[in-house]
Amino acid sequence: MIAFLTGRVAAKAAAYALLDVGGVGYKLAMSTGSLAALPAEGDRVTVYTHLHVREDELSLFGFESEAEQISFEQLITVSGVGPKVALATLSALSPDALATAIALDDVATISSVSGIGKKTAQRIILELKDKLGVSDLGVAGVGGGAGAAAAEASDALLSMGFSPAEVSQALKGYAGAPGDAQALLKHALKRLGANR
Repeated sequence: MIAFLTGRVAAKAAAYALLDVGGVGYKLAMSTGSLAALPAEGDRVTVYTHLHVREDELSLFGFESEAEQISFEQLITVSGVGPKVALATLSALSPDALATAIALDDVATISSVSGIGKKTAQRIILELKDKLGVSDLGVAGVGGGAGAAAAEASDALLSMGFSPAEVSQALKGYAGAPGDAQALLKHALKRLGANR
């Protein structure tokens, strides 16, 4: 398996980059975030990779961080989630935002990704929650019994027009009563207000 590639950025497009590694050009499908993080054409870069093998095709996917690569590889283990949907998910949600949405049982955020319906979002949460472990997520004070309150606050923020990524970030760091949706919502709105 190809774990990573180090080479020169030969070209960038909307959904992929070409990487020149010792005179061999690799076409890497990448998330929008990873593409944006690439240096200018001609500059050297190291990109983490995943080689996806099917009967009729080999596809190479590239990631700016190991965290994104791991999230991608976990997503494609979920029934009904292929590499294109996994890449679309990581284009819409950072690995941290995805992990937070899974920890909070946030079906609305995950199903807001193009190509993911409510049932697939529920399956992602069900199948990946144990693999991620809430303690690994950095979701301080918003885990365990706070799931219903967090989901309520998340739905309220989404209905106000905030993006799923903004909502995930705003819910972090809450230290109040775990089941108090109103207090959690106030905390998130303060954080969102401070970032504007």
